[in-house]
Amino acid sequence: MAALIRRIISTAKAPAAIAVVVDRTMYISGQLGMDPASGQLVEGGVQAQTRQALVNMAEILKAAGCGYTNVFSANFPARAAYQVAALPRGGLVEIEAIAVLGPLTDTS
Repeated sequence: MAALIRRIISTAKAPAAIAVVVDRTMYISGQLGMDPASGQLVEGGVQAQTRQALVNMAEILKAAGCGYTNVFSANFPARAAYQVAALPRGGLVEIEAIAVLGPLTDTS
């Protein structure tokens, strides 16, 4: 059996605990709406934190050589939503993702 390659993706443009790539699949850790420069949650409530979490995720995807087209294509991806008692640092939203690196072809 051939060994799979694993690499860690990190960037200064997103908070720590970034992503792991195994073969062509990238597992992006949960992203809070934190400003990577200050290390603090952005102000403005859940919408602002969601926007920042997605900006952080875009930077992680970029660091791996891909983009949102590797997560969102013609068909929306599978998703899960959870309610928890509290998120770290008082965050209001946390977003995680799984992306496939390289070109994608949708089939029916």
